[in-house]
Amino acid sequence: MSIALYMDENVPRQITVGLRLRDVDILTVQEDERAGTLDPQVLARATELQRVLFSRDDDLLTLAHQRQKDGVAFPGVVYSHPQGIGIGDCVRELEIIAKASTLEDTLNQVQYLPF
Repeated sequence: MSIALYMDENVPRQITVGLRLRDVDILTVQEDERAGTLDPQVLARATELQRVLFSRDDDLLTLAHQRQKDGVAFPGVVYSHPQGIGIGDCVRELEIIAKASTLEDTLNQVQYLPF
């Protein structure tokens, strides 16, 4: 029981590295050769890949909430305000989400860090 994460391009590299050191399945927008992609396409790509999207971009919150309102499925979004949580705490909380959740748990959900 675990989920894979798709990291928006505004996520600091330290978060990605920290999660990989904890054996969390991560794919970044940059690794997916989608750097510079508009937010709607980033969320669509995460949905295509069945990966929960982690972002620190509040525009993605608007997109996720619109999808909820319209009944358009997505695998979930985890949001953290850039100044709302430190890198270490962010890594720990994302690890918990990744390892303790299933896609069924996160489907069409928006989660906020810190808990």
